[in-house]
Amino acid sequence: MGTITINGKKVEFTNEKNVLTIIRKAGIEVPTLCYQPELSVFGACRLCTVEDDRGRCFAACSEEPRDGMVIFTHTERLRKHRKLIIELLLAAHCRDCTTCDKHGKCTLQRLAYQHGINTIRFDNHRADMPADFSSPAIVRDPNKCILCGNCIRVCNEIQGVGVLGFAHRGTDAMVSPAFERPMSATNCVACGQCRVVCPTGALTIHHNMSEVWHALLDPNTRVVAQIAPAVRVAVGEAFGLPKGENAMGKIVAALHRMGFDEVFDTTYTADLTIMEESKEFLDRVGKGEKLPLLTSCCPAWVKFVENEYPEFKQNISTCRSPQQMFSAILKEYYRDPAHADGKKTFVVSIMPCTAKKMEAERPDAHTFGEKDTDIVLTTTELIRMFDAHGVNFETMPSEACDMPFGIGSGGGVIFGATGGVTEAVLRRLTEGHDPATLKAIAASGVRGDQGIKEITIPYNGMDVKICVASGLANARKVLESVKSGEKEYHFIEVMACPGGCVMGGGQPTDGTRVQRAKTRTRGLYAADGEMVIKKSNENPLMDVFYNGYFKDKVHALLHNHQD
Repeated sequence: MGTITINGKKVEFTNEKNVLTIIRKAGIEVPTLCYQPELSVFGACRLCTVEDDRGRCFAACSEEPRDGMVIFTHTERLRKHRKLIIELLLAAHCRDCTTCDKHGKCTLQRLAYQHGINTIRFDNHRADMPADFSSPAIVRDPNKCILCGNCIRVCNEIQGVGVLGFAHRGTDAMVSPAFERPMSATNCVACGQCRVVCPTGALTIHHNMSEVWHALLDPNTRVVAQIAPAVRVAVGEAFGLPKGENAMGKIVAALHRMGFDEVFDTTYTADLTIMEESKEFLDRVGKGEKLPLLTSCCPAWVKFVENEYPEFKQNISTCRSPQQMFSAILKEYYRDPAHADGKKTFVVSIMPCTAKKMEAERPDAHTFGEKDTDIVLTTTELIRMFDAHGVNFETMPSEACDMPFGIGSGGGVIFGATGGVTEAVLRRLTEGHDPATLKAIAASGVRGDQGIKEITIPYNGMDVKICVASGLANARKVLESVKSGEKEYHFIEVMACPGGCVMGGGQPTDGTRVQRAKTRTRGLYAADGEMVIKKSNENPLMDVFYNGYFKDKVHALLHNHQD
């Protein structure tokens, strides 16, 4: 423990890793562009520079706290220093702010406004470079990059993929994939975490809103939407609702008013995923082959295995993701003339995830020769469409999803949090559905924000060893431990984004990462608590699916057909 005097006020500290953390703990905001608490300290932007009582200036993000320090955060000297840094950054920066995807959300733009920068004294001598639209998920615009290195560090440290790095030197320095290749020609898994930490518009979501508007205006097209669990606890914060509040009913109502013909909840096919994946798991355990079973819900994780660990490809569940299951079901349902009503069906998937855009373009995302998911919209795109349509979201009444696919279970809802798939599987395989049983499953270790969680569950005379990981760097550790023989698991759940889908690359990024993850996860568990149906196998629509219209097409619709 110790005490630091900040702007004349004494502030105690304990185990804070740097002075910047203590300053913010004291309620004082010091600007940064390159600092992310979950990443290593880079110290590139120098905006967090503070001054001590001897006139020494230093970056608060990289300075270890010492007892008795006396520092000042907003002296006249520091104000001039920060203003000059921002001016220099703007001098080498694209200034098409009104048409920038990050307009109004750009940290650099906000800091320029705060520091009263209305004109730029310096000329921009950097040559314009073309933006990279090759990825279906992420757009990279080097003209808006400020070399903060956030994207490089998150790709290396949190995701362990290492697609981005610094190239060249001096005024020619830039962030780029190796050999300046397009993003589509790299091992990028489209998780979008680089876009989450980018303070400017250098890395943004590849938008598909115009295609949806066009479909909505076509009288010969039936536009059908499915909404992922994590979306419902993130949309509301953009419209003044409490963070993490379940806004599913309002989302459904707003989509109906925009012209969507049918709106469904992806928890329906999350339940189907549990039914199929549980069956596949028990089959593999019985045969003692292709273990551990790896979950297939997260396309960034699947792509990671294909790129980095092809020897585990056969361990990936053959189950399609809930998105792809639902899209295949919808296309097949409306392919029937009795349901088609003479219209073409256009399926819009609303996801928290940028990697879902990539998944929709995969060769295995086609059924009976037709593309399953026509367009994937992220949560942030949905918010922009609501704004464009003049939706008064805060006062929007709640509406239920449409039938015949309008019922999902609580087990499907918690898919959006890390450990949620595993918890839903355990609910499916456990007898009974009383509160005590469900609480015991929740307390088994599946919940929590740890990057790697290990659980051992007794089942039919054997100890089932389960691992839950989020963040691909953690997934790499898990697979390496399995390869070396250090660990043995029967079931591994991985979500590429730390914390799960609630922290997907397509979600809003306001607030700190920890705060966003906690409130959204809490919102999903609260939504689960309000659900009458807790277990996927107790969803009455499961029986309708397996014994009704789709009974002869289950495998074709719900599974990928691996080599």
